[in-house]
Amino acid sequence: MNPRLRLAVNNAKAESLPKDVIDRAIKKSQMGDAADYAEIRYEGVAAGGVGIIVEVLTDNRNRAAANVRSYFTKLGGNMGATGSVTFNFDHVGQIGYPAKAASEDEMMEAAIEAGADDVESDMSDEGEGHTVYTAFESLNEVAAALEARFGPASNTKIAWRPKMQVPVTGDSVTTLMKLLDMLNDDDDVQNVYSNEEISDEDLAKLG
Repeated sequence: MNPRLRLAVNNAKAESLPKDVIDRAIKKSQMGDAADYAEIRYEGVAAGGVGIIVEVLTDNRNRAAANVRSYFTKLGGNMGATGSVTFNFDHVGQIGYPAKAASEDEMMEAAIEAGADDVESDMSDEGEGHTVYTAFESLNEVAAALEARFGPASNTKIAWRPKMQVPVTGDSVTTLMKLLDMLNDDDDVQNVYSNEEISDEDLAKLG
């Protein structure tokens, strides 16, 4: 194993970090010794007053900042200073399971017993299944308890969860979706979090 890769994995495991952090450590180690990759968080406000948090992994800070800023500017948003948006979010542990892993009641009971804070279940055909939220420092403990009962999770990560959602309607919905798509399509962008609330009617108009 490449020494840099081994060091990245060992350091991540030694700190008992969640799987997504370990995966990022491996990814960075595989990007070559010449590049110095940095994790950066950008914050901004989009059309309709929606707060957006953008997590980036890049070897070029200037490029990443310029790209993210340009996306906001093109679609009626504004970049903000650090902390300008995150105060409206909680930094939490997040564990995902497909709907078939358990019923809503089973997942809720198991999650609460394991020490989770909340569970959201979307059991529709196109739904995301179960999303379990934990305190930042409890993620690994809760994930291990749920894995013992339901098997490996589909994802385990640290995330930003909105404390409140901002209603978005009309043309602002289309503009916001374009911005989120542009951010997610950028090679440097790892995660995008936002706090919009869109009605089923407006979502249907998007097709």
